[in-house]
Amino acid sequence: MRALGGSLAWAWLAVLLLLLLVVHLAGASHVVYEEEKLEVEAAAVPPSIVHPLLRTGYHFQPPKNWIDAPMYYKGWYHFFYQYNPKGAVWNNIVWAHSVSRDLIHWVALETALRPSIPSDRYGCWSGSATVLPDGSPVIMYTGINRPNINYQVQNVAYPKNKSDPLLREWAKPSYNPIIVPQGGINATQFRDPTTAWRAADGDGHWRLLIGSVTGAAAARGVAYVYRSRDFRRWTRVQRPLHSAATGMWECPDLYPVSTAGRRVGLETSVSSGPRVKHVLKNSLDLRRYDYYTVGTYDRKAERYVPDNPAGDEHRLRYDYGNFYASKTFFDPAKRRRILWGWANESDTTADDVAKGWAGIQAIPRTVWLDPSGKQLLQWPIEEVEALRGKSATLKDRVIRPGQHVEVTGIQAAQADVEVSFEVSSSALAGAEPQDPALAYDAERLCGVKGADVKGGAGPFGLWVLASANLKERTAVFFRVFKAAGSNKPVVLMCTDPTKSSLNPNLYRPTFAGFVDTDISNGKISLRSLIDRSVVESFGAGGKTCILSRVYPSLAIGKNARLYVFNNGNADVRVSRLTAWEMKKPLMNGA
Repeated sequence: MRALGGSLAWAWLAVLLLLLLVVHLAGASHVVYEEEKLEVEAAAVPPSIVHPLLRTGYHFQPPKNWIDAPMYYKGWYHFFYQYNPKGAVWNNIVWAHSVSRDLIHWVALETALRPSIPSDRYGCWSGSATVLPDGSPVIMYTGINRPNINYQVQNVAYPKNKSDPLLREWAKPSYNPIIVPQGGINATQFRDPTTAWRAADGDGHWRLLIGSVTGAAAARGVAYVYRSRDFRRWTRVQRPLHSAATGMWECPDLYPVSTAGRRVGLETSVSSGPRVKHVLKNSLDLRRYDYYTVGTYDRKAERYVPDNPAGDEHRLRYDYGNFYASKTFFDPAKRRRILWGWANESDTTADDVAKGWAGIQAIPRTVWLDPSGKQLLQWPIEEVEALRGKSATLKDRVIRPGQHVEVTGIQAAQADVEVSFEVSSSALAGAEPQDPALAYDAERLCGVKGADVKGGAGPFGLWVLASANLKERTAVFFRVFKAAGSNKPVVLMCTDPTKSSLNPNLYRPTFAGFVDTDISNGKISLRSLIDRSVVESFGAGGKTCILSRVYPSLAIGKNARLYVFNNGNADVRVSRLTAWEMKKPLMNGA
């Protein structure tokens, strides 16, 4: 542990976060792979796929193998995650444990939880952490207690030595499990206990949510409320907190947000009121994305009501790309709420075995309520800027129709890019009409109107991880449409990786979301965090976010390039672009 005292002597703070780990259960996506078959397939993987420079440089990863899914205690951030110590596929899962002072540099510790008691003998799955009034942390997690069926129960674990700030050892009391599926609950779809909350002016009960599914053909996702006075004996509230016709709800999360429109976060137990709304987020097992609504949580009625009655149908998403099983936590030191999500690979399982690793965490994001009250805003935590190194700048540069301009002077494979665009009023007037059939389907719209399809106002944006001959490039761009039946501008943000790699057998979907922003002044901004095989982008100050995984075969390391492009019919001005090389942090010994 000397390395912790020396190499992790950065500054600061803390925040209580817990962890939920991505879990996809019975009927979902827990697939145990045949090792011998995978080894044969892995031997045939092209060398470019296993290139070490495709392993991310500054996104969280374990030293090797498979990861999938954070707590703050006595000055240390703790990240627990599902991990296979024996391979890069889902199998042999334990709760691994890493710690950090700043959410950027990480050191791996000993395994925190592994199957060891009757109620988790066949699996330690996802969970969350809570800090009790005496300052003790407690983990709640889902256990599998039967060999031939994913029968799910909820367990609790406590630190063996709560004076140890690194929380290296955990104990499971003999009274586990503490919650079991009763009263008609589907026992194979009953998981992911949330961080618990207890209102200061309340009835003395702790409350938490557990995700499940109900109804004919398992059609309705549901969040059940459980209450307890002692964190040991829990009782289910008769009615769910909320439900919707979405399929299974994994990894639910309920937390308060301030209506003041500032980045200040609120502690999880703060109640709804005139200046407080609540966010309910769920991970959709059928669709593999996270969606949320903003609304009101009535603690006495134990009900949550979205502000938008159609919010469960026209779903707002944290991220419109490869982002799942996310978790927020409140950071009391900087009074912010932080969001962290998981991104899996977009290559094949055999590719993952050949590489020796699979899965990353997105860069932690500060999250707060937009002043409109209609949606959340997200932005990379400020600590990531400490990794910025050498920079390059463009200023007041006009990009003509069909033109692209290279940004030189940095190594672009591992970079942070911020750019502000301006389009003229005449360009906005020449925007193409939006297809009414795609008014609520940004992803399909991006598939039809990709980066190479010329338009009116756009597409314009960045080509990242591009090769010198442009045979490989990933486009992150905006495109403006006129809304059906009006001249109101509609902004689409899209990541188009269809030309990201010459490697075969890759999943290269276009990802897109509409941007709820007023572009009447012609101004819009974009930030992209580029990290070898991941592109994480934030449009219009964090109104729309898209994470995409890409695996170039040419645009690797020093051969990766960065461009600004414009495929619209009108000029686009880059009022300012700054790109920084990003240094590699300490990352679990890798």
